[in-house]
Amino acid sequence: MKILLVDDELTMLEFLAKMFREDGYAVDTSSDGENGLYKAQNWDYDAIVLDVLMPRLNGWEVLKRLRQTKKTPVLMLTSRHATPERVRGLDSGADDYVGKPFEVPELLARLRALIRRTASHAQPRIEMGEVVIDLTTRTVTRAGEPIEFRPREYAILEYLALHRGKTITRTELYEHLCDGNDDTLSNAIDVHIGRIRKKLPPDLIETQHSRGYCIHG
Repeated sequence: MKILLVDDELTMLEFLAKMFREDGYAVDTSSDGENGLYKAQNWDYDAIVLDVLMPRLNGWEVLKRLRQTKKTPVLMLTSRHATPERVRGLDSGADDYVGKPFEVPELLARLRALIRRTASHAQPRIEMGEVVIDLTTRTVTRAGEPIEFRPREYAILEYLALHRGKTITRTELYEHLCDGNDDTLSNAIDVHIGRIRKKLPPDLIETQHSRGYCIHG
């Protein structure tokens, strides 16, 4: 999953980007509202983590302008966490609101839940026959037995599973699984898919010629 992180506090920006990447996300960053809005409008993200108090454009204005064209889920993250501020954020189109200081496990859990809801999958588990994906622990079992996946393999499988029934192109997989610091996936989608298939039922992931991949389970 790929997220956009917008925060003008560089120490916080670096900390959050590192934390999200360690949790398996691809992360694009921006340190001001104008640049953050530009990225949010011109690229497709699975979620946006947006600070409120920023130069040029504050988070409220970024959210207002973004909602004119896109429905990307937004988690507001700010030191202004009194009730009126939370209400303003949610009423302005934010999907969730977390105040600073925050507990890292809660922030990560809220982000996971936000992405699941957007994918119309509120439950933390995806069951596809004998294959079960636990979105909270990022683990996969087959007939009750754990299966080891490399981080990139798991990310591809999770994305396909969250979009079951939809054909996902190689380009879309690349755009949602790589950030500006990572160019290793561009020529390796088929390789990763091949490795994933060896660990799962052979008909779980369908290759649609010249289009991409699809999970129907």
